[in-house]
Amino acid sequence: MNSLFYAVPAASVIALLFAAIFYHQMKKEDEGTPTMKKIAQYVREGAMAYLRQQYKVVIIVFIVLAVFFAVLAYGFGVQNPWVPFAFLTGGFFSGLAGFIGMRTATYASGRTANAARRSLNSGLKVAFRSGAVMGLTVVGLGLLDIALWFILLNIFVKDASMAQKLVIITTTMLTFGMGASTQALFARVGGGIYTKAADVGADIVGKVESDLPEDDPRNPATIADNVGDNVGDVAGMGADLYESYCGSILSTMALGASAFYAVGPEMQMKAILAPMLIAAVGVLLSVLSIFTVRTKEDAGMAQLLKSMSFGTNLAAILSGVAAFGILALVFGVQDNNWWHFSCSVVSGLIAGVVIGKATEYYTSHSYKPTQKLAEASQTGPATVIINGVGLGMLSTAIPVIAIVCAIVLAYLFAIGFDVRNMMSAANLSQGLYGVAIAAVGMLSTLGITLATDAYGPIADNAGGNAQMSELEPEVRERTDVLDALGNTTAATGKGFAIGSAALTALALLASYIEEIKIAIGRTADALINGVAAAEASILDVLAEFNVSLMNPTVLAGVFIGAMMAFLFCGLTMNAVGRAAGKMVIEVRRQFKEIKGILTGEGTPDYKRCVEISTKAAQHEMLVPSIIAIVVPVITGVVLGVAGVLGLLIGGLGAGFVLAIFMANSGGAWDNAKKYVEEGHFGGKNSECHHATVVGDTVGDPFKDTSGPSLNILIKLMSMVSIVMAGLTVGLHLL
Repeated sequence: MNSLFYAVPAASVIALLFAAIFYHQMKKEDEGTPTMKKIAQYVREGAMAYLRQQYKVVIIVFIVLAVFFAVLAYGFGVQNPWVPFAFLTGGFFSGLAGFIGMRTATYASGRTANAARRSLNSGLKVAFRSGAVMGLTVVGLGLLDIALWFILLNIFVKDASMAQKLVIITTTMLTFGMGASTQALFARVGGGIYTKAADVGADIVGKVESDLPEDDPRNPATIADNVGDNVGDVAGMGADLYESYCGSILSTMALGASAFYAVGPEMQMKAILAPMLIAAVGVLLSVLSIFTVRTKEDAGMAQLLKSMSFGTNLAAILSGVAAFGILALVFGVQDNNWWHFSCSVVSGLIAGVVIGKATEYYTSHSYKPTQKLAEASQTGPATVIINGVGLGMLSTAIPVIAIVCAIVLAYLFAIGFDVRNMMSAANLSQGLYGVAIAAVGMLSTLGITLATDAYGPIADNAGGNAQMSELEPEVRERTDVLDALGNTTAATGKGFAIGSAALTALALLASYIEEIKIAIGRTADALINGVAAAEASILDVLAEFNVSLMNPTVLAGVFIGAMMAFLFCGLTMNAVGRAAGKMVIEVRRQFKEIKGILTGEGTPDYKRCVEISTKAAQHEMLVPSIIAIVVPVITGVVLGVAGVLGLLIGGLGAGFVLAIFMANSGGAWDNAKKYVEEGHFGGKNSECHHATVVGDTVGDPFKDTSGPSLNILIKLMSMVSIVMAGLTVGLHLL
């Protein structure tokens, strides 16, 4: 074991240590008045009750899948025997990351509202440092899980050669990514359905029909809405980015082991260590950058955005510089690979920054697109929706171009711009390694990037607490500013997650091919295209299974993959629609049957609304989540390796663009509403406000349920395909 490796578990411990420090600092803050404490307690209890119920369902699914993998491994010998255990640990750590982040958020929101009574900067500091708990927990647990599995497999995996052993170790570690992806999908879909059912019900009946302010305590759905912010946008996002983070590192490690297989174990180990060390240093730089985020008391939206951007940009710049030093140390300055791969890392970092800025431009009401969207409210909700859809479609161009440039540049940098031979077997493996390490670069600053994302729902809940506690108007104004900023940072975080998913999914395609090689290596006739399986290149595998655009099996897979993105979105959108319909009926019933609610003399039945969201989320999340797992398996059984590769390519292309469209449309609709609420075009309770509320209710499932779930779908289909490669190959050879 190279001594540099131990920097990885050390960095994970540092991340978790600072997460604990920020958590305890937040807990020391005063939670405010008795009413503020009571409201925070309602939200905390509702969030924990939902999460306990969700975990009961997820545990059953995990046990069934683990038993299935065990049968494949120990009964039929077509599966790696470590897969059931790796699958379970991936799901456990992903769920744990979401749980810690959500628990922190439910304690932080009331304290943020109370801190905002002192100053805007105090509120920002409490909310952002609390969000940092989530960011640092995700990267800390991710690196810890990776480090522990690497140590464990190094001890127990035995093989004829060290080179082959490293390939087996890294491809085995990839399989715990399926556990993380499965948990993330349940958390995202279930949490998204929960939060948007409550949000839509609260907005339609409360704001539009009854002219109640946001988070008014007279609205029966308001507690469920605040609970939803935590279970969807905190626990869901934490689990989501945990699997993105781990997936990027693991796929790069696997590609490194295979790309340098012919060179020897020493070079393989360097290529395996590089992504882990880049991530480890990114953790330290994220911690440093978190301390730089602060603002002035009279700051507006633009100044707050600059404060956040300064921290994330500083982390990105320092990570880019650090990459050169890390890779020079790992590969040695005499080997040109150090600066080739460093430039690949920088290309990923730059793409991440570009995607973040583009998302900010299209979703923040500090810029013209969202202001124009708010202006469209003067002609009614129909034009708000039409313009929002158009805005989302237009917003896909810059992120797609950024990812395309990142892929091409990362590939070319990795092969030293050897354009004439760019598709040779050696250059193909090395170039794909460059693309994978670009994804690691993009996510290396996740500690602070996720902090800006988790900050959003904390600020949103703080505003709800301030409103329900009837605090001074200036407090609500401060929390509204923090909340509007949170909508933009959350949209930026989603764009970041989607961008990294595209690069990671491309790397997972190559990792799937490596798993196919290992699966064939277990068979009696272990030859690929006439070459020994261990010695075969990616091109040999593609030739063996006739993977080309002229193969109808590949094209069939592409269409199924593209369809999956829309089928999944349709299922989750309809799920939100049905759940929201039940919530609307319940809120209307309470206004009609419980006397004195609207005058403040009666008390709404908050618990009933929480129960409706919980039951709807538990019921509705199963079908789309199970389809995402089953379709790659069926595709492999029916269409074989070529069909699976087509499925993954089609899902990646359609899912990536659709996810950006939905996230940005939803973010813009939300902030257009906020822009009107600030006093533009008639302000609150005007016809323009009602029109933007309708747009926001359409955008809610776009940005918080279907859109962000797509990047998990893309990677989960890849992970399932990798885990089931042995079965696919076994059936193909029969």
